[in-house]
Formats: sequence, C-alpha cells, structure tokens
Amino acid sequence: MRRLLFYISLSLIAIAPTHLFAQKDTAAQQLQELVVHAQRTSQQKHRVPFSVEVLQQQTIKELGARTTPEALAAINGVFVQKTNLGGGAPFLRGLTGNQTLILVDGVRMNNAIFRYGPNQYLNTIDPYTVQQIEVAKGTGSVQYGSDAMGGVIQVTTADPQFTHQGKKLNAGVLGRFVSRGMEQTGRGQINYASQRLAVRGGISVRHFGDLYGGDTTGKQRPSGYDERAFDVKAKMLLGRRAQLTLAHQWLQQQDVPVYHKVRLENFARNTTELQQRSLSYARLKLPTNSAWAHEVSITASLQQGIEERASRKNNATSERWERDDIKTAGLTIDFTSVVRPWWRINSGVELYRDKVGSGSRDILLSNGMATAKRGLYPDGATYGNYSIFSLHHFNWKRWNAELGLRYNTFDIGITDTTLGKVALHPASFVYNAGVLYAMDTKQSLFANFSTGYRAPNVDDMGTLGIVDFRYEVPAADLKPERSKHTEIGYRYNSAALSIEASAYYMQLHNLIARVQVPGKVISGYNVYQKENVESASVKGVEASVRLKLLNQLSLQAGAAYAHGHNKTRNEPLRRTPPLNGRMALQYRKEGFHAAFEMLAADRQDRLAKGDIDDNRIPKGGTPGWQVMNLYSGYRYKSFAVSAGLYNLANVDYRTHGSGINGIGRSLWCSVSVGM
Repeated sequence: MRRLLFYISLSLIAIAPTHLFAQKDTAAQQLQELVVHAQRTSQQKHRVPFSVEVLQQQTIKELGARTTPEALAAINGVFVQKTNLGGGAPFLRGLTGNQTLILVDGVRMNNAIFRYGPNQYLNTIDPYTVQQIEVAKGTGSVQYGSDAMGGVIQVTTADPQFTHQGKKLNAGVLGRFVSRGMEQTGRGQINYASQRLAVRGGISVRHFGDLYGGDTTGKQRPSGYDERAFDVKAKMLLGRRAQLTLAHQWLQQQDVPVYHKVRLENFARNTTELQQRSLSYARLKLPTNSAWAHEVSITASLQQGIEERASRKNNATSERWERDDIKTAGLTIDFTSVVRPWWRINSGVELYRDKVGSGSRDILLSNGMATAKRGLYPDGATYGNYSIFSLHHFNWKRWNAELGLRYNTFDIGITDTTLGKVALHPASFVYNAGVLYAMDTKQSLFANFSTGYRAPNVDDMGTLGIVDFRYEVPAADLKPERSKHTEIGYRYNSAALSIEASAYYMQLHNLIARVQVPGKVISGYNVYQKENVESASVKGVEASVRLKLLNQLSLQAGAAYAHGHNKTRNEPLRRTPPLNGRMALQYRKEGFHAAFEMLAADRQDRLAKGDIDDNRIPKGGTPGWQVMNLYSGYRYKSFAVSAGLYNLANVDYRTHGSGINGIGRSLWCSVSVGM
C-alpha cells in the first residue's frame, strides 16, 4: 500500500506534459483567489504560511457525502473515524476529539463536556447548510483558543445574498436516496432577497436505515436512525455600511444505536435516544474610518446540547437512562486594524461560559419504577473560558509573515458527592510565528511554529460511569495539555499543475490520560482515572497534486502519513491513523460532471495497549483497504440531478478505530429544483 500511494503521487507529476505549463494561468488564478479565514482575517489561501485546506459546497454535493464528517474524507490529511453510523470524528495531525477545535460560523462548538477521543459532535451540523469547510492543521490555539492542538475545523454555513434588482422570493426542494433503504432525505428551502434584507431558511428530514457493509459483512443491525434539522439566517444592512446577521440552527437525531456495543459487549440495547444541538447568534459588523478599528465585529451566541442515552445488558432486570445537557453563552469582540498597507492586526476578547446538567436513573423492567442516580457528569458544573488575543499580519513584497499571542484563563466550578467542592483556575499563554516567501509567481516556501493547549474540562474531571470499554471515575486536579508544532512546506500553482507538500513535528506534554486503578473493578469493567502523566510526539508528511490533463479533465491525488509515539509509555500513540490517501479523476463540461474516486488506507498494526484492548480494532491491527467510487451529475438552470456508486468492488473495510464497517456497494441519487 505504501508503494502504491507513493507511485501514484510520482506518476501524477511525471505524466505532466511540459506543454501544459505554457497555458494561461486561469486555474492558478482561481486557486489564488480562494479566500480563507484561518487567521481570523480574509487571506488568499496561497499566501497563508501553514497548511490549510478548503472544501466547498459544490464538491460536497458532487461527492454525495451523507454527513458533514463523511465530506471531510475529500480533504487530504483528514482521517475520519466512525464509532457508529451517527458519529464521525476527524483526525488532524494524529489528534481528534477534544484535542481538535470545531467552529461553526466562527463560534466555538467545543464545550465543557466534549469527550476525549472520537465523538459524534461534527455530525450534528446539517451538510445541506454548509457553504465551506476550512481545515487548519497543527495550529489554531492562538487564533481561536483552547483545544486546537491538532488544528481547527471551521464550518461556514451558507449566507443569504442581497439583490439590487427589486425583491426576489424563491424556493427549492431536494430529494435523495441510497439503495437498500440506507437513506431517504428531503430538504425544503426558501430565500428572500432585497437591497437591504436577505433571508435563507430550510428544513431537512432524514431517515437512515441500517448500514450494509461489504461482501462479507452484510447488514449491520442496529445502526440506522432519524434526523430533523431547521435553519434560518438573515442579513440586514443598517445605515450605509453596518451589517447585522441573525442566525439559528437546530438539529435533532433520535434513536442512534451504538452498533459495536450491541454486537460485542452483551448489550441488548445501547442507544443515544436523543442527540440535539442548537445555536443562535447575532453578529454586528461596523466598519469605521479609524486605522486602529478599521472594522469592529461583535458576536453574541447561545448554544445548547442535549444527549439522552439508554442502555440495557442482555438478561438484565433494569435499564439505565442518562441525560446530559449543556448551555453555552458566548461573546466575541474582534477589532481589525490597518496600521500600514503592509501591516494588519486582529485583536479582541472571547468570553464563553458553560453550565452542565446531568442525571440518570435506573428503571426496573418489571414495574417501571425509577431510581435517580448521579449522572455521567457533576450536575450544575460551570466552566468559564475567557481570553484576549492579538494577531499581526505582514505582507511585504514577496514576504508574508504572521505573529500572534493569546492569554486564556478558565474558571471551573464543580460540586460533587465524589469530588466534593472543586474550583480550578488554569491559565495558558500561547504564541505563533509563520513566514511565507514567494520564490516567483508560482512557487512559495513556508514555515510555521505554534504553541497550543487544551484546558481540562468537566469531562476530564467529573466523568463517573462506563466510557467505551472501561469504567471511569472523577479526577480533581488536572493541568492543561500543551503542544509545540513546527511545519515547513512548499507550494506550486500554475494552470496545469498544483502541488503542496509539508512536513511537521509536534511535541505533546502534560497529556491527560486514563490510568487504570490497580485491582479495582466496577460492573465488570476495569476502573480508570485521568491524570497528567504523558508526553508524546507526532511527526508526519502530507502531499497533494492537482493536474490538468485537458480543458475538461483533471486529476487529483493526495497522501498523508503520521507517526505518533507515546514517550511516557514507549509505545505508539493511541489511535494514530495509518498512511492514507485519495485519488480522483474528474471531467466537467457545460453543466455535466463525472468522476472516478479511489480512497485508500494502509494496514495499521502500530498499536498502543489501549488499541489492543479496544474491541473495535481487530486483533493484530486494522487491515488496509482500497475503495473505488463513481459519481456524476448534470445541472440545467435551477434543476440538478446527481447519482453515484459507492464501493464498486463491494470491499469489506473499516477505517482504523471505527466501531462499524464502511458502506458496501450501493447506489445513491439526488434530485433538486431551485437549490
């Protein structure tokens, strides 16, 4: 597999005919016009001094991605693990869970009960609302705060658009299905536009049937679930230049089974009965005539997450029901300063405060009597996250440079029968520095150094109960995890060829790890407690190539390799993704598109002890795999139809660390009008 991916990348470069380089640089111009916000300011992607990838709405639609996490499989260097059909956790630079930061329209999704390791949170973003996804790798703590050690995934939802031609009102509908009853989706959308007001709203209703695997797995039951979502966003012009954005997002998933618990751990039932996320925010942008406050952006947000779980072992006389809910209030004030034409500054403050609610009860099956119990987390716990930051952007002739710093402090309050009364006030100071040198109009070199951190949260300190294949008890005194990340890279952009390659090394200190309590067992599970006991490192390389073969035909390929090592235990870092890559041959002409795609991953047999103990990972490691997909579509004015075939060879495969196998050979189709 390593040889296969290596030779694919080499062959893409080797087959590039020299005459292609003489074409007009229209493709290069498009790449240069791609704007990202990974530095809290608009910047052309090719001028950013670190690795950042962009996935746009058009690509998400064409790929036929079922969910937002699955769409990320198209981004080189992002490896997606799925604990169950309703999950999807992206790995960035070998890290995942609460060691990577997720933003929605610039608002933090990570909260006080974000779990360590793979989780389902990214799957609570409706893919039909997504306009663009940016992935900044190995950096982000200075720009956006705690948790961004592996990097930042920033999801931008679609904006309504103003019009200068009177008033416009239109609506659209979409239907999508996957064969063998694996998905039925309906989406309705309405748009209103005038010169000073634009509104976009939509409703999504989705049913996912049990997932069919490849040639030997067949139907994976139970795995299906139902989902509903609602979204609305309005933009208003206030006066001549001020702009107000109001938005609300709501998504609810019901009866999401944890497949591997039922199949492997003697559970008759193990289900997330309710997974719900809501976000409301107001953002005011105020341009001014002051150089030191060229633009002021103020964002106030309210979020709520609810998770209800039900579990029952085979032959048990009672069922456990649990509910966790968290409410988050946020306020961000961002000042953009233009000190000189070559020097811009983003500075500001961010304030977030979480309140956790948690409870459970045991219900006797014989008579329905319920006994209240402590929840997974301490009920009433609070978590304050406050920071001040300053980011400096320099652009001088062929040089681009970035310098930034952030001070972050936390106010954590827990009152619990197990821990007693706990008050912690951890703080962190982080900084970054990056530089990019344009060798000519097509080539550039970049280097970046950044420090990162993750403050301990309520999930770290207050968890009491069964997590994965262990029983976890609370820990009172934890310190922030810290990282140091160094990266060097090279970019080449022309009309015919685009290349990006980078190498990185990340040091991790004070890692919070679950440590087994010797000789202690509860409910048949070994007991663990979290401690700051580990240091580790991750090193790796990533490379991607885009090659224009003909005017309508292009080829893309990318590969990523990460080598994680736990220095404390002298073993591989847990859940490190294997060598993985993607290749796609794409054809486009006058509204028609078609593509052949191959996704591949090498065998992962570098296992930590925790991986060996994890029943989701086959004995000896996860086998390598290659999956081929076909997709095509046609758009005429407001009508569009897309279709595809997943897993042409019906390969039975599993992404490393997942609790469910990937989809087998199946057909999908999507039809939309006015979308």
